[in-house]
Amino acid sequence: MHVLYFHQHFSTPEGATGTRSYDMAQALIREGHGVTMVCGSYSQGKTGLLLPFKNGFRRGFVDGIDVIEFQLNYGNDMGYLKRTWAFIKFAFSSTKVALLEPADIVFATSTPLTAGIPGICARWIRRRPFVFEVRDLWPELPKAMGVITNPVFLWFMAVMEWISYKSADRLIGLSPGIVEGIAARGIDKSRIAMIPNGSDIDFFSATTPMWRPENVKEKDFLAIFAGTHGVANGLDAVLSVAAILKREQRNDIKIVLIGHGSEKALLMKRAESDALDNVIFLDPVAKTNVAGLMAGADIGLQVLANFPEFYRGTSPNKFFDYIASGLPVLNNYPGWLADMIQKYNCGYAVKPEMPELFADSLIRAADNPDETKKLAKNAQNLAKRHFDRRTLSAAWVEWVLETQKSTRTGW
Repeated sequence: MHVLYFHQHFSTPEGATGTRSYDMAQALIREGHGVTMVCGSYSQGKTGLLLPFKNGFRRGFVDGIDVIEFQLNYGNDMGYLKRTWAFIKFAFSSTKVALLEPADIVFATSTPLTAGIPGICARWIRRRPFVFEVRDLWPELPKAMGVITNPVFLWFMAVMEWISYKSADRLIGLSPGIVEGIAARGIDKSRIAMIPNGSDIDFFSATTPMWRPENVKEKDFLAIFAGTHGVANGLDAVLSVAAILKREQRNDIKIVLIGHGSEKALLMKRAESDALDNVIFLDPVAKTNVAGLMAGADIGLQVLANFPEFYRGTSPNKFFDYIASGLPVLNNYPGWLADMIQKYNCGYAVKPEMPELFADSLIRAADNPDETKKLAKNAQNLAKRHFDRRTLSAAWVEWVLETQKSTRTGW
């Protein structure tokens, strides 16, 4: 069977972003199926293609995946209008592929929501089975954050969401809240599977050279955040924590923020202005190198801005990478991840917008190494027992391939 797979931000492990689509494509290939991956050029990703672009795209095989990469640059530090235009251009280019490329099943994963457009066209024009994977609820999240306020655009996005869900033969949600959000739009839950991001146990358990940034001493307690530095991530809260640690003269606790995003320049400016030398900013680190950095860390930071829509509506890659690495997690917002941290005793869950509690948790972890080691062990056990990517990818493959048996003829 051949799966035509659309993911604008696709990357191999050589990139510095999530590799869910790469891993799922590999799972299909291991089962003897073919995959054509259609993507754009993501600033933090690497498609593996090295040939020059010709007529706006390039194509080649990467680790068994037939990759079609459009010359459409995208980065988290781009302005809103530029990002929107990149989404629209990718949807237009991808739709042409969806109407021409061989496919037994068409699969599309968001974000953005426009990623569903080629799947919709393939479903209704070519009558191909269509599976839509929802990573974030749109327009709920951007509306809650105030990123999008235009009522006409919000209406258009709501219609786009409804059509995407209704057109898909099957859907995948990456968190409990996403599944509930899909169902709330009138979709029968029998058509929805929850398959969250997974933990790459083999990758993060492999023997890799441990390393730390230059300004971090061997005896320092190292907390890391690996992800986008955007409005949604609320990393100002981490700088407030760093200020408290400075005030308490806990210079032995270092915080490393790894990644890019629209807020990074402002965060760096504040850190410099407040003399927060306990905060270290790094450019994105390729997944092939991040394992060594996590091996040298003591705790992972799971941080988001305080919007209720985030509580159960996200499935962050970093959380699953942290626990795969055997890192306890410090989380600063309620929801399904906080519930797991408390249930499995694998870190600390503090209330949002309370930097004092956040700082106290870091101090407690630094001052109680035996307890922290126990939390770390519990974190890795959670990854192995409930979020092993091999198990989740097998469930994903089964759900996607069975779509042919349940293809609908109408709404």
